[in-house]
Amino acid sequence: MKLNVVPARTGLLWVRLGIRTFLRQPLALAGLFFMYMAVVLVVTQIPLVGMVIGGILVPAATLGLMAATAEAASGRFPMPTVLVSAFRAGRERLRSMLVLGVIYTVASVAATSLGSLLAGGAPAAAPGATPEQPPIDSGLLFTLLLHTPLFLMFWHAPALVHWHGVTPAKSLFFSVVACWRNLGALLVYGLAWMGVFLLVGTVLGLLGVIAGGANLARAVMVPTALLMAAMFTSSIWFTFRDSFTGDEPASPAGEKDRS
Repeated sequence: MKLNVVPARTGLLWVRLGIRTFLRQPLALAGLFFMYMAVVLVVTQIPLVGMVIGGILVPAATLGLMAATAEAASGRFPMPTVLVSAFRAGRERLRSMLVLGVIYTVASVAATSLGSLLAGGAPAAAPGATPEQPPIDSGLLFTLLLHTPLFLMFWHAPALVHWHGVTPAKSLFFSVVACWRNLGALLVYGLAWMGVFLLVGTVLGLLGVIAGGANLARAVMVPTALLMAAMFTSSIWFTFRDSFTGDEPASPAGEKDRS
């Protein structure tokens, strides 16, 4: 396995490929994303251990959605069983994936707790804010900031464990290195997705207001946001595919797709 350093403009390619692949199989990819969300909601309702189990399953679920995108990009229909790809890859890789899940859960809880502690437990008012404007949730801002290294560590880690058999510790390290070396492409990728979200949200919001007022606009925005999130997850596979090259093929069916 070796790291590929790609130009910054590749970030736009990743966005386009994600959108194009999603539109090839919109019902399947959206359905799998909603299935994942439903499972998370159910699991997190389990008393005492629900939140822990939900956190542990995040890397495996991320891998499942990436595998679904790989299937769709190869022209195949992603079946629901693709979501549990991590649990069908053998005992050793399953164990590594669960180790990643434990690390993610512990680190996420620590980052959230530290963020709340640094914020002092109270939202901060924005400078010049009026009484009608809600205060800035400084705890949320600190939490997001502290989660940034976590996102970099786990961006490629589940895929490296599953498709290249990398150990959990090495997968986290390689993920950070890959994100850093391809930082330009990832920044373009993130900014492009922000632009897509803002554009779609603005257009649909205006259409909703024109057609039926603010209530209809809000009703339209919720499902649209979920569909956009599903479309975004369809692009993550391509960031991994183009960042690494290895002897072991990186696809659920054993063939690496470069389409």
